Amino acid sequence: MNAFGAKLAVARAVGAASRVSGRGGGTTLPGRLLLRMEPGALGRLGARLDRGTTIVSATNGKTTTAGMIAAALRADGRQPVHNRAGSNMTWGVATALLEQDGSEGLFEVDEAWLAEVAEQLDPTLIVLGNLFRDQLDRYGELETLAESWAGTIAARVGRARFVLNADDPAIADLGRDAAGERRDGVVFFGVEDNSQALPELQHAFDAKHCRRCGNPYAYERAFVGHLGHYACPSCGARRPQPDVAATEIELRGMKGSSVTVRTPRGRLRLELPVPGLYNVYNALAAVATALELGVSAERIEKALVEMRAAFGRVETVDVAGTALSILLIKNPAGANEVLRTLKLEGGDAGLDLWIALNDKTADGRDVSWVWDADFELLANRVRRVVCAGARAPEMAVRLKYAGWPTAAIEVEPNIDRSLELALRDASGRLFALPTYTALLELRKLLAKRGLAKEFWR
Repeated sequence: MNAFGAKLAVARAVGAASRVSGRGGGTTLPGRLLLRMEPGALGRLGARLDRGTTIVSATNGKTTTAGMIAAALRADGRQPVHNRAGSNMTWGVATALLEQDGSEGLFEVDEAWLAEVAEQLDPTLIVLGNLFRDQLDRYGELETLAESWAGTIAARVGRARFVLNADDPAIADLGRDAAGERRDGVVFFGVEDNSQALPELQHAFDAKHCRRCGNPYAYERAFVGHLGHYACPSCGARRPQPDVAATEIELRGMKGSSVTVRTPRGRLRLELPVPGLYNVYNALAAVATALELGVSAERIEKALVEMRAAFGRVETVDVAGTALSILLIKNPAGANEVLRTLKLEGGDAGLDLWIALNDKTADGRDVSWVWDADFELLANRVRRVVCAGARAPEMAVRLKYAGWPTAAIEVEPNIDRSLELALRDASGRLFALPTYTALLELRKLLAKRGLAKEFWR
């Protein structure tokens, strides 16, 4: 065994020990150790993927989008090397490469790590879903990430193809940089069912100004946050015509949605088991990517109907007869789409909710984003809510100012006790809205009770 092989063996053994000990899922530690021993390991392992590598990045939805793409590839008889547990920085990608065999790679990558991972893996396809304000203490303003992504795309023109969201002006503009007027090597996706447009622009509206000239965009319509149909009255930059587009959308609340998609290879009819317009966008990205990777339309349709939601992304677990539906929230735009979906639920009885707000590093220390999320949408739809997590009192204050009845709000920071409290009086279904680290705590708790698998499984 050569020196590199010995380092791989050590890192694998550490991952196995982590899982056996119950201290973690071994999704980050093996990769961290390997990269410390061999800084160039990511590139060396990635070079073995002779069918190429696809990278997926976005503020919201990258785990679900990558999961949808993986399902389509599996339906095509392919088994990509994939960081399916959601560890999406260099060490998570390294762990997946270390512990899985395959000839092609599919990796979701954290927004701030896109440049480094792309530099080392030399991807053949890059999928960019959206850019929203998220964890300003970690990432800075949206424009900072957009400029970083612009550099990554410029460096990969002619070496990679791109699947980009036409409805996000920050991302679509990067596509114009890459493809020019002929759009070589770029596939755009977007929504063209105008019935799904918001009645007005949301407070969580980020991409206000043209990246080229700095003047405000004029929006004809918006669908999710700043995703929509736009143009710059000053320089003429406008939304590109999407190659893959949702032309008819029927949202069915938590039951999912039905979507007609126009593609260069004909129309697809998707019956999505995951709810919300945000997941329609994820599906469009997955369809465009799978087609680029040579998967047939029929297999894509079948795969998306049968896909399982990633942990915490609209997953439902039965807890002693109560359906616990888990929907991750982590920034204003994503939270708004969850609230928009829940507005279709509850009937006359009202909703029972458990909202867990943490402020650990992976959540972002600054939780002021909850004041930009439109919790007012559910003010008249709530029967009871338990606020949990390290910042439970702040969450309760936000809900009070959103008009939620104070008699319906309870505060219990402890995750375990708060969940018991919420489940005890829930009327058949409980909606759990945790931030990222609270989601991990919840998942671990459910796994200990034998109600769910550990998140890495």
